[in-house]
Amino acid sequence: MAKLHRFDHIHIYVEDRAKALTWYQEVMGFEPVAPLSFWAVDNGPLVIAHDDLHLALFESSAAKRTTVAFGVDANNFSLWQQKLSDNEVQFNVSDHQITWSIYFSDPDGNPYEITSFDYDDIAKAN
Repeated sequence: MAKLHRFDHIHIYVEDRAKALTWYQEVMGFEPVAPLSFWAVDNGPLVIAHDDLHLALFESSAAKRTTVAFGVDANNFSLWQQKLSDNEVQFNVSDHQITWSIYFSDPDGNPYEITSFDYDDIAKAN
């Protein structure tokens, strides 16, 4: 059975990422995750953390839904692809250079992501 291990991160859409970062630092105690800072260009996320809680700040003025991202190991990454296929759920797999992600939506259009940092193991399987 495919299992989810934990929440990996939650996408938060903000109009001004720099202003939002200040608020998240001062009010919530979040700090940027330095090894992932290279993603924070163009439309990429600025990943911030408070202990084991991670948020991905995306700059956008468009109305967006929040994406919930679950973290899994390489074995469960494969099992989730099979489970989604078995249930006729359309999904996309993305290579993010240090992680792999599966993107899909529920019947109401709420977006979800299943992500894994077991990059090399997943790359070998693809």
